[in-house]
Amino acid sequence: MSTKSICEERVYTAVFKEYSLSLFNYLYYKCGDESQAKDLMQDAFLKLWQNCKSVPFATARGFVFITANNALMNVFKHNQVKLKFNNTVDNTEVDNQSPAFLLEEQEFKTRLEAAISALPEKQRVVFLMSRIDKKTYKEIGELLSISAKAVEKRMYLALDTLRQVSKKIK
Repeated sequence: MSTKSICEERVYTAVFKEYSLSLFNYLYYKCGDESQAKDLMQDAFLKLWQNCKSVPFATARGFVFITANNALMNVFKHNQVKLKFNNTVDNTEVDNQSPAFLLEEQEFKTRLEAAISALPEKQRVVFLMSRIDKKTYKEIGELLSISAKAVEKRMYLALDTLRQVSKKIK
């Protein structure tokens, strides 16, 4: 089976059909953006096609997952830069709250976002899937190919870290 060449269209198509959905789900639950996940998945398979002569059939799955994950990390780094820039730009929205309250609220939001971003990746993914996507521990476990107990442990550690940070925020 490892003698198959990915450069053959039927083999490439079979690889795409086999791994595209699981790669999409992996990316979607890491970034939370369906269109971005689709784009990253397609880019990874495009790079697989472009490098088909140098990628053995046996490592095709690993190639697309590593390629997509690296691209996603670049997106995360870019978004962090954008977030820092957006926080420095003056917000001209009109609000009836006191300026002191608005400042405290913005500072808290910034610190909370930084704390979530600083969580280890495995904890952050579980935390966001649970709190943002409203997934159960069982659903998260199935999507990440881990047990519900492992999800529970990661969530506990994430919440514990965030509790420690929140004590410092006040």
